[in-house]
Amino acid sequence: MIRLLGIAGSLREGSYNLALLHAAAALAPADCELDVVAIRGIPLYSGDVEAQAGIPAAVHTLKDRILAADGLLLATPEYNGSIPGPFKNTIDWLTRPPTDIGRLFNDRPVALCGVTPGMGGTRYAQLAWLPILRQLGMRPWFGKTLALSEAGKLFDAAGQLQEEKVREQVRAFVAGFVRFVAQPRS
Repeated sequence: MIRLLGIAGSLREGSYNLALLHAAAALAPADCELDVVAIRGIPLYSGDVEAQAGIPAAVHTLKDRILAADGLLLATPEYNGSIPGPFKNTIDWLTRPPTDIGRLFNDRPVALCGVTPGMGGTRYAQLAWLPILRQLGMRPWFGKTLALSEAGKLFDAAGQLQEEKVREQVRAFVAGFVRFVAQPRS
């Protein structure tokens, strides 16, 4: 069984990226378990906060969930052509203390996806993630792209994908990533 952790990079309660991850979990292959988490509850990073109070409990919990996963699926919104600040902030907290970087991220498979209400998809945000993934030593999967646009037309009020064509895109994306994660490393 391949265990993936999907992290939705939005704070919004009705996040389309969270809905995308829930759809991905429902459409995942039978040999895959996709756990979904949102980044709500993680405070803004401050070295002062870290020095005075340590690493927040929400960050420790997320670290444990990452360590339990075989790969990460990051569902990134796109804000002004780049990564949302709260999502980057989450990564900044996860790299504290710096000795945790290797055990959390080194050679960990990662895939990027996203959905936006606008017309452009989330390609710019996904591209902006690449230097960060490289810095963390992760192993990105480039087999498929999933950068959906016009989210309001794709999901109903309950957050369910409406079009079979889009469900098939999501299904193929997750299946491809699962195959990548399952490949033995030489």
